[in-house]
Amino acid sequence: MPNTPTNLVRVRRALLSTWDKSGLVQLALELSHHGVELYSTGGTFKALQEAGVAVRDAQEISGNPEAFGGRMKTISFRIGSGILFDRVRDAAEAKELGVEAIDMVVCNLYPFEEYKTRGLETQELIEFVDIGGPTMIRAAAKNYGGVVVLTDPAQYMRAIDELDANEGATTLGSRQTWMREAFTKTAAYDTAIAEHFCGEALRYGENPHQSAIFVPGGVAMQVIGGKAMSYNNDVDLDAALTAVAGLALPTCAVVKHENPCGLAMGLDANSLLESAWAGDPVSAFGSVIAFNREVTASMIAYLELADKVARKFVEIVAAPSFTPEALELLARAKNLRVVCIDPSATLQAQTRRTLSFGTLVQSADTRLHDGFDTKCGALTMDEDLAEFALHAARCVKSNAIVLVRKRDGTCELLGIGAGQPNRVKSTRLAVEQAHENLKLEAARVGLDAAAHIEHEMGQAYLASDAFFPFADGVETALAGGVRMVLEPGGSMRDAEVIEACKLAGATLVFTGLRHFKH
Repeated sequence: MPNTPTNLVRVRRALLSTWDKSGLVQLALELSHHGVELYSTGGTFKALQEAGVAVRDAQEISGNPEAFGGRMKTISFRIGSGILFDRVRDAAEAKELGVEAIDMVVCNLYPFEEYKTRGLETQELIEFVDIGGPTMIRAAAKNYGGVVVLTDPAQYMRAIDELDANEGATTLGSRQTWMREAFTKTAAYDTAIAEHFCGEALRYGENPHQSAIFVPGGVAMQVIGGKAMSYNNDVDLDAALTAVAGLALPTCAVVKHENPCGLAMGLDANSLLESAWAGDPVSAFGSVIAFNREVTASMIAYLELADKVARKFVEIVAAPSFTPEALELLARAKNLRVVCIDPSATLQAQTRRTLSFGTLVQSADTRLHDGFDTKCGALTMDEDLAEFALHAARCVKSNAIVLVRKRDGTCELLGIGAGQPNRVKSTRLAVEQAHENLKLEAARVGLDAAAHIEHEMGQAYLASDAFFPFADGVETALAGGVRMVLEPGGSMRDAEVIEACKLAGATLVFTGLRHFKH
C-alpha cells in the first residue's frame, strides 16, 4: 500500500500540455520564478517559447519523438512513471530505473463537445478525442499525494497563490481538491464521447420538440416490433422493470408516467395482468407493462389483441422472455413494442441522478423495513401483503400512499396517491381511486357497492412512504374505511397519529424505514 501523503510537496518539475492557452504564460512564469523545470509538447511548447518562457521539450523526458501528426506525444514509460510512482514506497525503484519525478501536470483536453456540435463526419470528429491528456490527468490525480494536477485555467490563480505562500510547495488539501476536479473532468469527457458515438437516436425527448438519444447501459435488451422507442417510453420502462424486479413471486406492473397505476403479485400468473389493470383502468391506457416471468399467450389474453375493436392500447410489454405463441399474439398490434429484458438484471447497487450542477449518487433503496412494530390495534398482519404494500410505496413518487389487498391469493394494488405536495392529498387520491375501483367491481359481480367498499377497505393495507407529519392524513384514510396502516414512524406527532388509529379501532404498524422517491 502507498504511504500516507505529506501535506506540503515542493514542485520541482512540471509538464504542461494544454489546448486552452488562457492564463498559461502567467502560470509558467510563476512556476519558473519558483525554480520549476518546465517541459511541454506541441502547440503549448511553441506558445511558451514565443512568450519568452524557458521551457524544454517533453521529448527529453520520454526519449521519443512526437509522431503520427501529434497523436503520440506524452504516452511513454518515463512520462507515465514520472507522474505515477509513489514518492516514498517506489523511490528506490524509480532511481534504479532512471525515472525522475514530475510534480505537476497542467493539462486541458481537446474540445470534443464543442466540435461535435459542428456536424463533423465521424472520422473528422474522432481527431478531437484526446488520449494522452486524460491519461496524464488520471495518473496525476491518482497520485495526488505527491503530484499537482490542474485541468482548468480557472485553477491557476489558486495554484499561484499557494506556491507563493508556501515557497514553491502545494498543500494536500489543494491537491485533493484538484484531484476531485480532475476525475470529474475526465468522467464528463468520456461520457460526452460515449453519448455521441454509442447513443441511439430516439424519436424525440420528453416532448416532440426535444431531441434525445439512448446510451446502452450494459443490460441485454431486445426490442421486437413497434415504433422506435421514445424518451418517455424508456423512462416508463425503467419504472416498470423496477416495480417487478427482485420479487420472488410472479408479478405484473402497469406503469404510467413513472408510477405503477397497477401492480399484482401471486402464483396465478394468468390472472396478474387483469388484476394489475384493475388498479386504475383509465390510467392504464397507453401504459407500459412489465412481467418478471416468461410471458405466455394466456398471460396477455386480457389485452384482447386479436380483436381490433376491443384491444387495450399499451405502448410496451416487457419480460425476460416470451413464448412463440405470445410473440405471435403480440405481433397483431403493429405499433406495440415487445421488449425482451430481465428485470433482475437491472437491479443496481447505486442509483444516479443528473442535475444541472452535478450528479447525485446514492446506494439503492433495497430494504423494505426495519421490522414491524405494532403501535395499536388487534388485526393480525399478513406479512406478505405488508411487504407487497411497502414495495409498492417504494415504487411510487413521493408523497406516496398506496392501498393494496389480497384476493384469491393475489396481492394487488387498489389505489395510489403519487407526487403530491402533501400527504393528505395523496391519501385522498388513493382512497378515492380504491373506492372507484371497488364500486366498479361491485357492479360487475352484482354486489351492493357500499357494503363491498366497507368490507374490502377494512381488509386493505395502506402503506405510506414516509411518516404522517400530522394526524389529518391518517384520519382521511380512516374515514375512507382503512383499518391497517403501515408507515415508518418518527414524527414529532406520532402520538396523535396513534391516538387517531386507536379511536377508529385501526391497527397502526411502524416500519422504521422511509422510502422517498423523488
